[in-house]
Amino acid sequence: MSYVSPPDVAEDMLEQGTSKAELSTFQQLLRSTFAVFILGGATAMAIQATEETGIGLVGALVFPLGLTVVVLLSMELLTGNFALVPLAVLEGRAKLSGLLRSFGWVLAGHVIGGLLCAALFAALLTEFWTIDSGLLLNGFIESAEENTLRYQQMGAVAGIGLALLSGILCNWLVVLGVVMGMTSTSTTGKIMALWLPIAAFFYLGLEHAVVNLFVIPAGMFMGADVSIADWWIWNQIPVLIGNLIGGLVLLGLPVYLAYRQKQ
Repeated sequence: MSYVSPPDVAEDMLEQGTSKAELSTFQQLLRSTFAVFILGGATAMAIQATEETGIGLVGALVFPLGLTVVVLLSMELLTGNFALVPLAVLEGRAKLSGLLRSFGWVLAGHVIGGLLCAALFAALLTEFWTIDSGLLLNGFIESAEENTLRYQQMGAVAGIGLALLSGILCNWLVVLGVVMGMTSTSTTGKIMALWLPIAAFFYLGLEHAVVNLFVIPAGMFMGADVSIADWWIWNQIPVLIGNLIGGLVLLGLPVYLAYRQKQ
């Protein structure tokens, strides 16, 4: 059978965390940059599907295509690394310096990839900035403004707190999807296992830092009334922190502590 038991999943999590900490800087940058392009394409498809049908569930069921490719090709995704690499450090299989390198260079790759992908989509959808309206174009603008200005209007405590909480719950589901993908040795089984948790986070409108590194600048390039300060203060920074907490504290550590079999 292709089913992998929880203790073996916990071991796989440790092995993946260790290998991620040991990647070269070039590999971390390239894999993380490429990962955002994949997620960006999937996000554009999901927004288009939602805009065309008016049904959020349709877009949610399309979106997991992106993470499926990222997982199957072993790309670098910071939100997954938040849960896996610290476990390798706790186990003594990786050094703290490896964790900091992983987090830093993967985030840098995501920023590079997000900006490049956003610029390309903006150039395409605005026809090199000659038009300012369209179904998908409007969807990006609305998403960028909704994910920043809404929090700003709520004020510092409530706005940043809500972004943080959304990030926590989001990465709980995202890492759940990544871990569920480890419960099967077959490609079909991995896809089926990870699909629903990822669809759930998108459908619930939760905040994913890596996706936002594409969606928000894309909306800004297309004309969204959002500044760089709005982007980072009201979304990117609190969502990054929330994703770290959700991925590690709500899922990575519990699975490790519950199923790790010490030698």
